[in-house]
Amino acid sequence: MVQSARRLVVKVGSALVTNDGRGLDAAAIAHWAGQIAALRSAGKEVVLVSSGAIAEGMQRLGWTRRPKAIHELQAAAAVGQMGLVQVYETCFRHHRLKTAQVLLTHDDLADRKRYLNARSTLTTLLALGAIPIINENDTVVTDEIKFGDNDTLGALVANLIDADTLVILTDQSGLYTADPRQDAGATLVRQATAGDPALEAMAGGAGSSIGKGGMITKVLAAKRAAKSGAHTVIASGREPDVLVRLARGEALGSHLLAGSERITARKAWMADHLQVRGAVTLDDGAARALRAGKSLLPIGVTAVAGEFERGEVVAVLDADGSEIARGLANYAAAEARRIMRRPSADIESILGFVDEDELVHRDNLVLL
Repeated sequence: MVQSARRLVVKVGSALVTNDGRGLDAAAIAHWAGQIAALRSAGKEVVLVSSGAIAEGMQRLGWTRRPKAIHELQAAAAVGQMGLVQVYETCFRHHRLKTAQVLLTHDDLADRKRYLNARSTLTTLLALGAIPIINENDTVVTDEIKFGDNDTLGALVANLIDADTLVILTDQSGLYTADPRQDAGATLVRQATAGDPALEAMAGGAGSSIGKGGMITKVLAAKRAAKSGAHTVIASGREPDVLVRLARGEALGSHLLAGSERITARKAWMADHLQVRGAVTLDDGAARALRAGKSLLPIGVTAVAGEFERGEVVAVLDADGSEIARGLANYAAAEARRIMRRPSADIESILGFVDEDELVHRDNLVLL
């Protein structure tokens, strides 16, 4: 996967960047910079997603436990980001590579215009030969707009720039069939299909005291990245020359392959919304029609939740409450409530106007 990839996203976790919370590991960062420089020399484009700002800030502030208060996390990020960027800049400059800091929040990717602006900026930086270094903008993030972990952010960036492969470097050798710390019989999953429900069962468990993820967030990130056709490799960042060896075709870590079906960038953007402003619930007939490739008509909607405007992304739920799709609503929530359970021919008489016969057109809908 890495061997044939032209464009990669490499995500490095907090435990690796900060040597398990003891402060920035400049030697390790220098080693990854050297490997990324080798990938660049081989003609590959690389975007780096790096955790570590909060962990470095904690170390600088003398905090031994990750705070829970959002204002304290923001303060730690502001302090730590200074050191994080300085070390990366120094290490890449040694290889005569330019770097660029890019801080994102979910709002940046949820808004279509800002999403396209971020995409344009990153692709331009890559064309200029720079290494974009991306982190969540923890200094301004709130509970409503945070990604939650940089594994998810890495997957979103992979979708954003149409990357071929997402490489998640962690402090584990990869995904195991069970927690190897508790099950001596656990074996490394060498290859599987991203999105296989069995992988989520294998990956259960929390992250470290420094990071927020754990293996489950990596498995879910692989599932998300696969929507745009990106494969995922989960491997140990402490493995010597791991990126270079992967690029040579060596079988390291766990390789989670994307399926053959690849959705368009626009539909990937809809699927990538971590928060949606509302939801519509369908009857069984409408759910079957959606899965068969049909549009969503008002008559198949049994309930409308939340407050959304025309053109905003809504979740589409089946009768059991499971999310089966997302799409752009042709009508606002208040209007959708008035026309639900009614045939499309009645829309104009109910609302006094008709924009579309469908509540969500199939071209603006992505199945999950």
